[in-house]
Amino acid sequence: MKFPLVTKEFQGYYPPVIDRPAVRARLEQALSRSRVVALVGPRQCGKTTMARQLVAPDSLNYFDLEDPLSLARLDEPMTALRDLRGLVVIDEVHHRVDLFPILRVLADRDPLPARFLILGSAAPGFLRQPSESLAGRLETVAMSGFSLVEVGAAMHHEHWLRGGLPPSFTAATTADSFAWRRAFIQTFLERDLPMMGINTTTEVLRRFWAMLAHYHGQSGMPPSRPARSPSARPPSAGTSMSWTASSWRVSSNPGMATS
Repeated sequence: MKFPLVTKEFQGYYPPVIDRPAVRARLEQALSRSRVVALVGPRQCGKTTMARQLVAPDSLNYFDLEDPLSLARLDEPMTALRDLRGLVVIDEVHHRVDLFPILRVLADRDPLPARFLILGSAAPGFLRQPSESLAGRLETVAMSGFSLVEVGAAMHHEHWLRGGLPPSFTAATTADSFAWRRAFIQTFLERDLPMMGINTTTEVLRRFWAMLAHYHGQSGMPPSRPARSPSARPPSAGTSMSWTASSWRVSSNPGMATS
């Protein structure tokens, strides 16, 4: 099925689901060799869609920890998980970090009746806790929004304008895409960053975010420059940069050389 994508810049049709064979191949390869695989990336990048291509959401092997029914099934996690066979998916696993020691026990069984795919948005604590509990058993696969390779060179203008997050890229109109991005940024600044430990006002975070957008793609920005901005005071500037990078919203690439 295809749906119309009509904008001032582009007239035509675009499939609602874009194949991502490279990501799927990396994920399947990881699952073939590791007992537990963590699929991580920013919110709305397509992690759940990818997982549901491997395990149906109505399967007993699928747990969505934002679903009360799944949470109820995990009241006794060892009882719920130990008899499952094949691939088991646990989505939004950061809601139940107490599962990691149990996954370690289940992953050490021989012969191994089940492998586990855990999903979560990268945030402080999410990657550290399973890495400590599942050392030697966990492989991490990072996922981002659509790449230009995935959407095709013919869509480079739409990709540049809308970004790669699926709800924004596949929105029916440019206005709808902009509205989604505005709501997404608002939620990130007002809810996600405070949950990560950034204790400052939303307005300061909004100005910091605007400053990062201003410097986007520029080279040679000294690490101290954000701290000199009135939108972020030290040491909050470095902390904010660290958290935005750890949540997959910002990529900070070191220069090849320093002057």
